[in-house]
Amino acid sequence: MMDLAAVPEAVEKHLAQFFDEHEPRVREIGEPVAQAVAHLRAFVMGGGKRVRPRYGWAGFIGAGGAQRSGEDPEAVMRALSSLELIQACALIHDDIIDTSDTRRGNPTVHRAVEHQHKQEQLLGDASVYGVNTAILLGDLALAWAEDMWRYSGVSAAALERAAEPWVGMRTEVIGGQLLDIALEGRGSESKEMANRVNRFKTAAYTVERPLHLGATLAGADADTTAAFRGYGRDIGVAFQLRDDLLGVFGDPAVTGKPAGDDLREGKRTVLYATALELLGDAPEAEELRAGIGATDDPDTLARLAEIIRESGAEDAVEARISELTRSGLAYLDGLDAPVTEALTALARKATDRQM
Repeated sequence: MMDLAAVPEAVEKHLAQFFDEHEPRVREIGEPVAQAVAHLRAFVMGGGKRVRPRYGWAGFIGAGGAQRSGEDPEAVMRALSSLELIQACALIHDDIIDTSDTRRGNPTVHRAVEHQHKQEQLLGDASVYGVNTAILLGDLALAWAEDMWRYSGVSAAALERAAEPWVGMRTEVIGGQLLDIALEGRGSESKEMANRVNRFKTAAYTVERPLHLGATLAGADADTTAAFRGYGRDIGVAFQLRDDLLGVFGDPAVTGKPAGDDLREGKRTVLYATALELLGDAPEAEELRAGIGATDDPDTLARLAEIIRESGAEDAVEARISELTRSGLAYLDGLDAPVTEALTALARKATDRQM
């Protein structure tokens, strides 16, 4: 059974194999389709820390792995690698929704396709072509995730055990995205609703459900599954809260996205809601309300970030990350030491954003 450090390399092997297997079928449809799918492959293979498969593998080995379940570890790893295709779908569509230009320091998929359209001097509007192609590539990634999962080689019994978290995860991540854009449209200032976005858009499919999937593939008992899910909920939300801080205060060289991107996009995050709560009736609160989602001027975005920092919201969110990390780790009490050590290390990396 491989350790967690070896998971990213194994995932990339399975993803490359999957794309290779599907290339002839794609080319048979037509060369333009193959060119488009090349953008999807480049995106999937071109970065990411493979957080979701790592947590899935941690759930599998933590619940007894192949010894308990009799499942082929290679097949399980192939199944868990499909989580990267769900991640690709979510990110490609998210970048379209947010009109983002960069992801992981590179052009977003819709911008890369747009650039290709211009280079080849194709007919029509290049930006529309880029968006339309990227939407379909995100859809394809979601469909292929199902194929990679279902035909991974794990047993029918294991797939049946894991059906509930697999179905639930996909509904939650898309529902969380729908909630996210709804809150932006309504100008929400609710911390409770922002927490719901964190819970379903990110935490569930990043930590909780991958752990749940791995555990059910291994045939985990109810107590182990409950411990993993409790850990996953809290660590997953802490992971997203860290992302909220990076979205306002992060270094573009580290995040791969422009400074203040969440403010430019008008994200109704817990950080934003906390800042307004702390500012109360201060004039800076109205300045923040008026500026979020209404400017891409770097100086104005820097001013909005300064308002948030001076409100005390940054410190409050940092404290909440620490609190959630402690409560998440507490769910591991009573589990085997190797499992606890591995998940503790993953939690520290996730909440410090070292992974």
